[in-house]
Amino acid sequence: MTGQTTGASSHPLADLAADARAWMFGAAAPLWSRVGRDPKGLFAERLDVAGQPDDAPRRLFVQARHTYSFCEFGRLGWDGPWQRLAGETVDYLLAHGRRPDGLFIHRFTTDGEVLDARADLYDQAFMLFCLGHAGKALGRTDLYGVADSLADALEAGWRHPAGGFVEHDIPRPHRHQNPHMHFFEAFSALYAVTGAPRWKALAEEMATLCRDRFIDPATGALLEYFTDDLKPAPGVDGTIVEPGHCFEWAWLFEGLSAWGWPGAAVSDRLTAFGRRTGIDAVNGVAINEVLTNSTVRKPTARLWPQTERLKIALARLRRTGSSGEAEEARNAYRGLKLYLEMPVPGTWQDVLNPDGSFVPMPAPGSSLYHITCAMAELVDTVEGRR
Repeated sequence: MTGQTTGASSHPLADLAADARAWMFGAAAPLWSRVGRDPKGLFAERLDVAGQPDDAPRRLFVQARHTYSFCEFGRLGWDGPWQRLAGETVDYLLAHGRRPDGLFIHRFTTDGEVLDARADLYDQAFMLFCLGHAGKALGRTDLYGVADSLADALEAGWRHPAGGFVEHDIPRPHRHQNPHMHFFEAFSALYAVTGAPRWKALAEEMATLCRDRFIDPATGALLEYFTDDLKPAPGVDGTIVEPGHCFEWAWLFEGLSAWGWPGAAVSDRLTAFGRRTGIDAVNGVAINEVLTNSTVRKPTARLWPQTERLKIALARLRRTGSSGEAEEARNAYRGLKLYLEMPVPGTWQDVLNPDGSFVPMPAPGSSLYHITCAMAELVDTVEGRR
């Protein structure tokens, strides 16, 4: 296998890493680079059960996520045309998706025309994430300048006095933690590739915001919805917890240890709550929503929480060396594989019901980022790059 290091075959999770490589390089990358791609340089929003794209509009954050995925395929050793694919998509987004104010639009039509020119906070976070990864993978230092300009625009007009960033163009009933989590991810990625103090400071700001405002102090659970001044939203909305987001934030906090930032204790609390309340023992998967009192609110299980469950197990395995974390990673991978057993390899199911059946629907392209990130984490862990 390309890039495999000496001794990787003796790692307790080596078989899983080999399986992940085979799925990424033998199924996902070829499929999404061919039928999941249009001549203009945009990827499909989703693929149906036959592996064919439909006419769903192209959301900008999905394009940014696909760009990241193909940069990772290249980094891990896929010998397909990942550089051309990633470069074309980035250039299309810069040429057609950037607004005069420096922010990026929300959606394109299937034909690549601007469909919704509003700026969504979530989209901006993923554009920053994309620029960091593509800048390094493609040797495009110009993309770091674009990232700086985008951050300038956000800091100038989208800051909130209570902390974090606020939606302007697409108002929502509550403030959400989720875009801030992906800003944390994006700022961390940009700091890793540039070493610029700005990105480190912004990443630590997002981590502090989560630690001090987003986590329920009584339970260690990550809350989802907030008032304008970042108090928990009124009623049941202020007690909703997504176990997958507990795992995802925990994984991000694990990454701060390399900076000397004390993230392990926060990670431990988030992981403990997610595992205690958010795993369906019958199906062996992470479920969608619980409440802070541990009541299950949505027992269905989307694909993406399985990838976050895997990532945090791998990060904790590297930190602790625990055989229990290796077993948890194996269980998480087994849960993820349920979604990937498809007639057309490289597609996936998205929503598992409590009875073990899947909700019939196309494979959302947005999930490729989650799968790639988790599988890359697995391969890197086994091959000694983390």
